Amino acid sequence: MTDSTKNILVVGVGGQGVILASNALSEVAMTRGFDVKKNEAHGQSQRGGTVPSHIRYGKKVYVPIITRGEADMVLAFEELEGLRFAHFLKPEGKMILNRQRIYPPRVSSGMDTYPENIPEILRQHEIDAIEVDALEIANKLGNPLVVSTVLLGALSNLLEFTTEEWKNVINKLVPQKHRDVNMEAFEAGKAV
Repeated sequence: MTDSTKNILVVGVGGQGVILASNALSEVAMTRGFDVKKNEAHGQSQRGGTVPSHIRYGKKVYVPIITRGEADMVLAFEELEGLRFAHFLKPEGKMILNRQRIYPPRVSSGMDTYPENIPEILRQHEIDAIEVDALEIANKLGNPLVVSTVLLGALSNLLEFTTEEWKNVINKLVPQKHRDVNMEAFEAGKAV
């Protein structure tokens, strides 16, 4: 077990599966024997607002909050949320960016505009995001609700946990009737 603490920020919009993904990541870390601390904003998830979830794991973790410049990874379920939380990354940190856009009310009402070409903006700030079109993959699998599992598959490529550990946790967290499609989604995310 490593002595250093790993800091992962999962961000998205309410209803995208941020809470499920953060629960799965926390659970897989605990099954490996890590001390895990998690902090998330549940209230916003009910209203379609920004949902950040901080997950910290290591030999001993004292606080659940990730501060600016401290995240090893940002798992962004939505492009604008990835841009909003990019400043949390360490200089050598990595981002997985879902190529999905969900327009906030200020944009929908015409009061604001959605930034064009967010991946390019991130590159200009020296953040080389791993781009994933998780919604397209989920739709091809016949279930748009497995976006979070696709993204977990992509994230699993960057972490120390085995595929079997991930699959055991996912099977534990999702209803039995959705397990097969979630396993397919995880494998599709790993293949990105």
